[in-house]
Amino acid sequence: MKHWTKSYGADVPQEINPDVYASIPGLFEHSVATYGDHPAFTCFGKTLSYSEIDSMSRNIAAYLQNKLGVSHGDRVALMMPNVPAFLIAMLGILRAGAVQVNVNPLYTPRELAHQLIDAEAETMIIFGGSTPVLAEIAAETPIRNIIVADLGDGSGLPIPSPQADTRLNGVLRFADALAEGAGIQFNPVELTGNDLAFLQYTGGTTGLSKGAALSHRNLLANIEQYKAFMPEALEPGKEVVIGALPLYHIFGLMLTLSYISVGGRNILIPNPRDMDAFINAIKDAKFSIMAGVNTLFSGMMMHPAFKEIDLSGYKVAIGGGAAVLPATSEKWKSLTGHHIKEGYGLSETSPVLCINPMSVTAFTGSCGLPVPSTEIKLLKADDTEAEPGEAGEICARGPQVMRGYWNRADANADAFTDDGFFRTGDIGVFDESGFLRIVDRKKDMIIVSGFNVYPNEIEAVAASMDGVAECACFGVPDEKTGEAVALFVVAIPGVEITADTVVAFCRDKLAAYKMPRHIRLVSELPKSNVGKILRRELRDQF
Repeated sequence: MKHWTKSYGADVPQEINPDVYASIPGLFEHSVATYGDHPAFTCFGKTLSYSEIDSMSRNIAAYLQNKLGVSHGDRVALMMPNVPAFLIAMLGILRAGAVQVNVNPLYTPRELAHQLIDAEAETMIIFGGSTPVLAEIAAETPIRNIIVADLGDGSGLPIPSPQADTRLNGVLRFADALAEGAGIQFNPVELTGNDLAFLQYTGGTTGLSKGAALSHRNLLANIEQYKAFMPEALEPGKEVVIGALPLYHIFGLMLTLSYISVGGRNILIPNPRDMDAFINAIKDAKFSIMAGVNTLFSGMMMHPAFKEIDLSGYKVAIGGGAAVLPATSEKWKSLTGHHIKEGYGLSETSPVLCINPMSVTAFTGSCGLPVPSTEIKLLKADDTEAEPGEAGEICARGPQVMRGYWNRADANADAFTDDGFFRTGDIGVFDESGFLRIVDRKKDMIIVSGFNVYPNEIEAVAASMDGVAECACFGVPDEKTGEAVALFVVAIPGVEITADTVVAFCRDKLAAYKMPRHIRLVSELPKSNVGKILRRELRDQF
């Protein structure tokens, strides 16, 4: 069945051991014992060692356990950019035996409320700049404990940071939790691979996101799968990885943990959109690995200071979240000597299912080969298996695939085949060598700068606006973001609606990357004979 393994190369194993470590804290503690004095993370010019991260995360775990009553299996939400406090908080949450709910700091009050209520999270660790969003909806959520972090917390740097919104009562400070936790007994929690580690929220076809329930074993398996394909970029104690992908994004998180496991140094990038600061942070780091979306690589190469980056240690760049354009990879190769390696995965698969291994030096135009210990089959509309060269829905089974959606038995029934394969909703084709190419998306998902946007969610928001009779949303090509959101709106007869009023209405309810960039007011929408809106026809009209 695994016809792709013939393309693996001699050094890539066909199977991995997902139980090398019992848990993510177990992985981290092994790295501390092995690489204690090595640099672990650099941010804002300050470097912290593995031992320092160990001590601070232990203090946060002790504080959560003893002061806030967080116990095994409790959900703790973390809403923060890539700053030192994120890693310290994450390891503290997991060491306390809790489940981390990853929250996008760009979320609006509506999006945040749904996630906190759905996850039943009572404790939240949040960046001060995000507290106004929480203040809008805190009273309607289960949140009882709020710990607010500054940009410099954990690093000792006095970086000016936004203060907590004054509407929030009883706010705790991350710096105080660190200090107080140092004097409290930490009680290690015995975790197994089956314990939940993360709730990773992903778009839902009903417009509401669902929490992919990822276990410690899911993440640990994916780490070993990644390492099996990238042995040349995993030299113990030597690698430097650029952390430009958000840590609340599962790919950025998995990569970070992969390099923790080999004592690597991670350069955290709080805001990769600030290209001046980004280039300045990495130009002398002699980095070996970086990952990003197509737009990040493109933006880097357009920056005049790109030529100042020291590439003497560079080994590999990985593109994920959205397709890597051939022109981007060709230009990258002309400047660095190597093509960008494209991969493919989902929140539900921790996330990597396929990637182009290090042994493949050409740009394949595909998302690579399935990683070890992974089964992939392509199912046609009648659920029969597609032949090589035939298109079908990508369905995956392996140790990195989630156990299911959090508290969503209904969704799980639809998400898995009878024999346990997860239905991704993406349409792919295998070539004769086993490389997988994505050819379509069954779910009409839009990918904006690597972020998934689901049309049903946008439509649900726009349709709730007074005066809107119906609407339809779809993705259109965009030079800057890969795709952009287009929205066609039909007004109730006699009601005047403008594109500006639609934008103003949606702005408070949708994260910026979900906002419609193209709005057209039309008299009717094309429909099938059963009344289904035909998004493809609208794309053609556009």
